[in-house]
Order: sequence, then structure tokens, then C-alpha cells
Amino acid sequence: MRACIDIGGTKVAVSLNDGASRDLLARRSEPTATTGSNDALARQVLRMVDEAAAELRVDPASIRSAGVSSAGPFVIVDGRIELASPNICGGLAGPERGLPNDWRTALLESPLADRFGRVRIENDCIAALEAERRWGALQGLQHCAYVTWSTGIGTGLCVDGRVLRGKNGNAGHAGHMFVSDNDDALCGCGNIGDVEALVAGNAVERRFGADAATLLQRARAGDGEAEDRVQELCRVLGRALYNLVVTLDLQRISLGGSVFWHHREYLLPRLRTQVSGRLAALTDGCDLVSAGLENRVGDYAALALVD
Repeated sequence: MRACIDIGGTKVAVSLNDGASRDLLARRSEPTATTGSNDALARQVLRMVDEAAAELRVDPASIRSAGVSSAGPFVIVDGRIELASPNICGGLAGPERGLPNDWRTALLESPLADRFGRVRIENDCIAALEAERRWGALQGLQHCAYVTWSTGIGTGLCVDGRVLRGKNGNAGHAGHMFVSDNDDALCGCGNIGDVEALVAGNAVERRFGADAATLLQRARAGDGEAEDRVQELCRVLGRALYNLVVTLDLQRISLGGSVFWHHREYLLPRLRTQVSGRLAALTDGCDLVSAGLENRVGDYAALALVD
């Protein structure tokens, strides 16, 4: 048995895989632990793995490998990955951000390595990119990206058939590109006016007084003010997508994440208009598409790391 672990700013999902199929067994999901000491998240993950093993009546000690698809950024401390995620670690932006802890990092690799014989941890969008290239909408492509519009904004990038990782595995944190001087857009990383602070799911309610789902429901129902706000969100994220396309000369971008997925028919054409027709020499031949793995991208992202 192998553990498949998906860590996001909002939830943690754990499932097991027997190595003989793509089936994800005994799946469970919980809100991400953000209180107590900074090993709380790692302890949550290990408990959930034990609970999944108990459900399947297998010995937890028989689970010897784990794939972890996790929100970043990562920092390396004593050779092991810790999380410095703006949506998990409250010490990065301070009390104004509203997270119930003062962590600057959350322990991850060290506690898991003590338990499992093999642990592979990747940024969640890098892992999702690998899953989409193997089983989803990016199969057969050498120049592509996966972008999530969810609690945060993240990207996984592939150029010339090579997945980009960077010095600490943090390549693709395009959500933290500065794009605005809005003083109402505080990101959990401490930046004011980056992409994530303007359009991510956790930013919408802080900026507009309604969560992303409510705002999008109002826009789809014809509320003019909500339509204008959603159009502005699509303009900001669409420009970020355009920047990726013209910087990396991409063939396709696959889009997922909770904000996007539940309103993909409404959002996708609005994002496409921000890319198509602009500098055609660079944008022609690049498609924006919904994730081929649909709303299971996170689960299969973790599987791709152990498969």
C-alpha cells in the first residue's frame, strides 16, 4: 500500500493505493490543521493515514511510501522540506491575515520520513501537472502548464518536455507575481497586490464581502455589480495566464481548482478572451482548457508521485 496525500490551504485529503490500479481507497478529507504547534499538520496527515489503513483493515506499518502533493512555497531546513504556505502559516503576514497561528513554517517531510520508507513531496501544481500529463488534458504535450484557481493561485510548468522545479521545488508560484498597488489586497505571504491577493478564493470574501461561490452565483444570475467584479477577477488572472503563455511559449494550459471548476463554463470563455488575439505570434496555438482529471486532480496528483 502507498499513501496519497493532498495538502491544500483549505483541506487535507488522504487515500491509499494498492499499486495495482489507479483506484484511490479509503479516501477521507478534513479541514487543514492550522492550530497548535507547527507539527500539527504532519500529525493530522499521519492520523488520517492510520484511519484509512484501519478502514481497509491493513497494517499501517505495511504502508511504506507516500506521495505528497502540497501547497507551497517550500523551505529546506536541515535538508528536509517544511511548508511556508501563506494559507497555512499565520506568521508570514501577521495577525491581520486572520490565521489562528504564528507559524512561519509547518513541519512536513521530517515527521513523514520518520514513518515511511520513501516520501516524495512536490508542490501541488507540479504534482497536478504530472497527473494531467499522464492521464488528463496535457497528455502528449511538451510545452504546457497546469493552473489552479482555488484557495490560492498556483501553477505547474513544463517546457521542452521538462517539468520546472527550481532550487527548492518552488517553480511556478506565479500567484505571487505583483500586478497591482491595491491597498485592499493583502496576501498571506505578506505581499500587497499580488495575483493571489486579488483573485484567489481566500481573497474574494476579504475584498468584496462575499465568498467566491456566492459572488459567482450572483454574477451568473445577472447581478451587474457581481458581473463587473468577476470580470475584473478574470482580467487579472487572464493577464497572468497571458504572461505565462508569452514567457514560456506554451501549447496548452489546463485549469482546475475549486473556484474555477464549479463555474468553469462561465469563467473559461472570459479567461480565454484575455489571451486569444493578443500578440498572435505567441498566443496562437495555445489553448486554455478545463482539467482533464476534473475535480479529482488533487487526488491523482498525489498518486502520480508514487505511481
